[in-house]
Amino acid sequence: MTTTTRLSELNGDYVLDTGRTRIGFVARHRMATRVRGRFDVFEGAVHLDGDDPAASTAQLTIRADSIETGARRRDAQLRKDFLDAATYPLITFASTKVELVGDTTFDVTGDLTIRGVTHPVTVPFELTGTADGVAFAATLTIERARWRVNWNAFTTALVSPTVVLDLQVVVAG
Repeated sequence: MTTTTRLSELNGDYVLDTGRTRIGFVARHRMATRVRGRFDVFEGAVHLDGDDPAASTAQLTIRADSIETGARRRDAQLRKDFLDAATYPLITFASTKVELVGDTTFDVTGDLTIRGVTHPVTVPFELTGTADGVAFAATLTIERARWRVNWNAFTTALVSPTVVLDLQVVVAG
């Protein structure tokens, strides 16, 4: 199988390989260092245009109630009080701009919607492999308050105002 090492060599429509993709996050908790978690239910697709990277697109839909940190009580509180998953069941991202910034790196700007609040973000992706699927990695730090991901004033003091999103994405054609 051919290994692609340059974004310019990729063309076509791809879907997320949900078995090998990880949509994770890290939040600093002032009493317990860091809380790591992930979302288990999501789907997405990308269109890659190696000849014209600006014509590439990406979209992602995450089920908010699929958040997992390994602690049932905390997960229930995150679903109810932080994400309000019953009212806002989906977290979405839809690209509005793709910019090639290196042979294997590109910035994807798009609209991130959490709890019904939409703000633009730019996600710096890097091509990390293509042996049996196209793999990309990215990290992005967001401020929870911009998307109203907060419970009350007490939790503002306990949980860092920022969350690091960790994306390990594998797509297949």
